[in-house]
Amino acid sequence: MSPVEDKSLHIAMYPWFAMGHITPFLHLANKLAEKGHKITFFLPLKTQPKLASLNHHPHLITFIPVPVPRVDGLPEWAETTNDVPPQDRPLIMIAMDSTRDTIDSHLAQLKPDLVFFDFAHWLPGLARKYQAKSVFYCASFMMPAVYFFPQARNKPINYALEEEDLVHPPPGFPDGIRLAAHEARAMAHALKLDFGGEMTWAERSMVAYKECDAIAIKTCREIEGPLCEFATMLVNKPVFLAGPSLPGHPNSRLDEDIDGWLKGFGHATVIYCALGSECTLEKDQFQELVLGLELTGKPFLAALKPPINCKTIESALPEGFLERTRDRGMIHDGWVQQQLILNHPSVGCFVTHSGPGSFSEAIMSKCQMVLLPQAVDQFLIARLMSCYMKVGVEVEKRDYDGFFTREAVGKAINLVMEEESEVGKEVRANHAKWRELLSKEGLEEYYISQLVQGLHGLLGPK
Repeated sequence: MSPVEDKSLHIAMYPWFAMGHITPFLHLANKLAEKGHKITFFLPLKTQPKLASLNHHPHLITFIPVPVPRVDGLPEWAETTNDVPPQDRPLIMIAMDSTRDTIDSHLAQLKPDLVFFDFAHWLPGLARKYQAKSVFYCASFMMPAVYFFPQARNKPINYALEEEDLVHPPPGFPDGIRLAAHEARAMAHALKLDFGGEMTWAERSMVAYKECDAIAIKTCREIEGPLCEFATMLVNKPVFLAGPSLPGHPNSRLDEDIDGWLKGFGHATVIYCALGSECTLEKDQFQELVLGLELTGKPFLAALKPPINCKTIESALPEGFLERTRDRGMIHDGWVQQQLILNHPSVGCFVTHSGPGSFSEAIMSKCQMVLLPQAVDQFLIARLMSCYMKVGVEVEKRDYDGFFTREAVGKAINLVMEEESEVGKEVRANHAKWRELLSKEGLEEYYISQLVQGLHGLLGPK
């Protein structure tokens, strides 16, 4: 590394107000801090305590809490997408947009070298104002980034992808990587929905891609190989691979109540089910999911949000469910220490929505994986895990509407957990192979070094 590339960088980070975005940004911040770089991390005020244990370098990573402005229709206590139903997420985006002057003031004082962002599409303009470079950080995989990119299908960048476009993958995608009919329909609809400030999610993303100085993606060639080269041809600017950016071990202990409960069961016998901070199921699907957990006959810990139009978990549970599962089931409706749960000796299976953050935590655990994707990139990450990496089994759903049954949930869990199951043996072996590959000494070091070198190149000589 040259003397210039050896110099410490000052990077500001401002991720979308969702735990599934904030957490992977912080994982990357830790990797960069390990190399001696300074990180200023903007995040909502009341969210800071939840992340304190994940900040492994507090002398280099400084949290700057940002008060969330009041927005009509947004509860006073709401800060992240975890605090509101899906239909109110545009209000979170409007609130985040309303922090622009606050962030402007901070950047004027801090004068960072670079600003990492995602949905706050106005950040590149602020970065230029203070002679900083902006980097759009995609905290997911290359696959969904390319799949939903119009130019990958020879369409103009402002083209609104339709359901018929999305059912089939762009040219060059691996076999089996496609969207079901209900997924393509939902995604085409989502791309056109208002995402705050009379802009759609697709429009925000396209503005961000256009205005930023470079794009960084949380992936590596070991997983997505040819797609990484494909992406660099689609955008006329640098594309950096940040590597798998796997989480380090949290600087905390598991909550005593959960730890004590888990210790009451045998090694690798407990099913842990969590669908992320944003997922809110319909009541009938919520009931099919918990009844599927019951159907396995195994102990389970489910961290779920109350379903749509239900104020509490208890009011949504099937009749008699709590009594029938009292000795082996726990339903939790708050934030949990997922990484610590996944690494608990009693936990043997993870029913996951296949979000990129959960993928990173799951791949480093020894839990078997059952995939139940709910939205956006999760559909494609689930295919990546089940069809390409073959590290998990996806719950079967109806193609036209995505409905899943309790029997499908129970079947997928039993397939991966039963000792004599051939499917279970295959995904266990593949999981071990990928865990070893991605945790190989020097792999993350290589990607972070390449990223830092690219960032220095972006800044140019000083």
